Amino acid sequence: MTTPNSYPETAAGPFPEPPVEFTDRNDRPVTVRPFEDDFESVVEMYDQFNPADRAQGIPPIGEEEIRNWLDRLFDEGCLNVVAVSDGDVVGHAALVEDAEAGYELAIFVHQDFQGSGIGTRLLRTLLGHGQANGVEKVWLTVERWNRPAVELYEKVGFERAETEGCELRMTIRLDT
Repeated sequence: MTTPNSYPETAAGPFPEPPVEFTDRNDRPVTVRPFEDDFESVVEMYDQFNPADRAQGIPPIGEEEIRNWLDRLFDEGCLNVVAVSDGDVVGHAALVEDAEAGYELAIFVHQDFQGSGIGTRLLRTLLGHGQANGVEKVWLTVERWNRPAVELYEKVGFERAETEGCELRMTIRLDT
């Protein structure tokens, strides 16, 4: 286990760079690619997002709040990828630069597409996009009870950095 503000000594990876095309477990074609001009499609995905699937208060509820939140995620210094199936954005993941030369990770898959392998591919491809853009340190917080998410992060190479409280902080060092 690493300390709260540290990262593992050993780098994880390599991870695939976008675009990545695959068929999910429900035989739907999916492409994970860098965010381009999909803003309205991403807003629509989050507007349809089930409030019960929100974590730590995000994504926000309401179109205006979603747009304001996404404006920050699509700002300079952030890296974003989207998962697209049949022309619709069904997943979104971002690396948001922090003040300490690290990046915070956020990832969401629309509830109609969860459990089909998209989250794993989306996460791995985002990390590959980060590697290709010189990102070395990534961290996230996840609700401790969200066992599927914690297991996914550990499978990809994240390590637990802080285990007190309701939220778990996890970190990964990328092989750049």
